[in-house]
Amino acid sequence: MSTALKIDFISDVSCPWCIVGLRALDQALQHLGDEVQAHIHFQPFELNPQMGPEGQDIFEHIAEKYGSTREQFQANAENIRQRGAELGFVFTPGERRIYNTFDAHRLLHWAQVEGAGLAGAGSDGKQHALKEALFTAYFSQLADVSSHSVLADIAQKVGLDRTRAEAVLASGEYAQAVRELEQLWVSRGVSSVPTMVFNDQYAVSGGQPVDVFVSAIRQIIGEQSSVVNPDE
Repeated sequence: MSTALKIDFISDVSCPWCIVGLRALDQALQHLGDEVQAHIHFQPFELNPQMGPEGQDIFEHIAEKYGSTREQFQANAENIRQRGAELGFVFTPGERRIYNTFDAHRLLHWAQVEGAGLAGAGSDGKQHALKEALFTAYFSQLADVSSHSVLADIAQKVGLDRTRAEAVLASGEYAQAVRELEQLWVSRGVSSVPTMVFNDQYAVSGGQPVDVFVSAIRQIIGEQSSVVNPDE
């Protein structure tokens, strides 16, 4: 029998470990197959909420924030590139900038609202597709994911209504909802991303390998089954 599994995936689209974590989680769920019926809900987290509209050079930003040297930065980037490649994701080398991601989170929230109006399993698929496309645009195509035209293009590519996406982006729609969700997850102790919360009880952090997610999910559903059926 398939076990229902709610997954809150707290992340930022400018976080490389977040796409590594998402790809590994997706592959773990594929491996588990009919053992679980999972629904992923993408929750907002901004690594750089004060980032201006012009963005900042990635190395300059990392050096200022963490004190990293060029060699440390390059070694970390290569490690991430290799982890991505193992999971089928391309991190394109080159000059990249850090951008403000708040509007991307507003668009993701809208995609979830749109999905909630669809019937049946997989109704969260549009938000998932948009999240993947945002990661691809930023890390593989080196796109400016703070640009409204870029965001509208991405929404259209995954089958969302471009006119509606443009209207959302041009307004302050969903801004309050996104900020409230950001504050909610921080209040629950989330301080780094990605963090995945399973069935509102169990948390796993970081870009873990596929087998770690498989083991964690099996342990979670096993514990929940023992609670539901304590005499079995």
